[in-house]
Amino acid sequence: MSATVTSRVSSVLRKGLFVDKVAIVTGGGTGIGKAITQELLYLGCKVVIASRKIDRLSKSGEEMKQNPYRHSKSDLSYMQCNIRKEEEVKSLMDYTIEKYGRIDYLVNNGGGQFPAHIEDITLKGWNAVIETNLTGTYLCSREAYRTWMEKNRGAIVNIIADNFRGMPIMGHSGAARAGVENITKTMALEWAQYGIRVNAVAPGTVYSETAAANYGDLDVFGQAVEQIPAKRLGETQEISGPVCFLLSPAASFISGITLRIDAASSLYMHPNFYISDHKNLPPYKWSDDPVEDDTSSAPKSKL
Repeated sequence: MSATVTSRVSSVLRKGLFVDKVAIVTGGGTGIGKAITQELLYLGCKVVIASRKIDRLSKSGEEMKQNPYRHSKSDLSYMQCNIRKEEEVKSLMDYTIEKYGRIDYLVNNGGGQFPAHIEDITLKGWNAVIETNLTGTYLCSREAYRTWMEKNRGAIVNIIADNFRGMPIMGHSGAARAGVENITKTMALEWAQYGIRVNAVAPGTVYSETAAANYGDLDVFGQAVEQIPAKRLGETQEISGPVCFLLSPAASFISGITLRIDAASSLYMHPNFYISDHKNLPPYKWSDDPVEDDTSSAPKSKL
């Protein structure tokens, strides 16, 4: 039997900075969410992580509880919650208040998508992705506001994606994340009077075992490196640090922004997407003659 490898956890922020603070992290048991949770624990925070898949969540939660790098005053709890379900989200907030007495921070990291061209996405698949990423973020934010933050202040960080040039092969997710970015701005304005800051973080191509498993045989990460100016993939800890910064007092005058964490990828080529040569966009013609339709042989864009 191989020994369990303990992740080295640290932070550029002062250890213990979040002692006596309480955070909820949706999707906090895997990938970027797990990195955020571990850094919060290092900083002394009490954290409730939530996910729809309780088996994976409990396994990850117990592992993080045993991590020797977390602060002695931190604590971790986990709860099954489908963020698409209003009553389950309300239960998550009630549980956190009952357990820890407050909700200082909310990180809306829970989400999901699958690779597919727009024309191949079924309505069921479309609704599932929109409801998980957009509706789930809305419900968690609304209930955190109603349950605690309206009267006690707080900070929210929404995790979106690099969708600023469209999101080929994941148009459902791109649409949902664009909605989250917009509602981030609206919440930042509407809730400013209650002392609530709301920001978004847009990771570029960040490797995690969970994300790699979701893509199956598609070599998303291998193809992306060439199109990242840094010529390497991001790491989950490179997302968790900025998230904790946005929650911290150092960001007390920052609200309504989207922080791109992508090594300038959004200014460069489009990762994982290539359009084959074609002649299917006819030139402009001032003529009454019908334009020849040659779209039947159009090659499909590929990863």
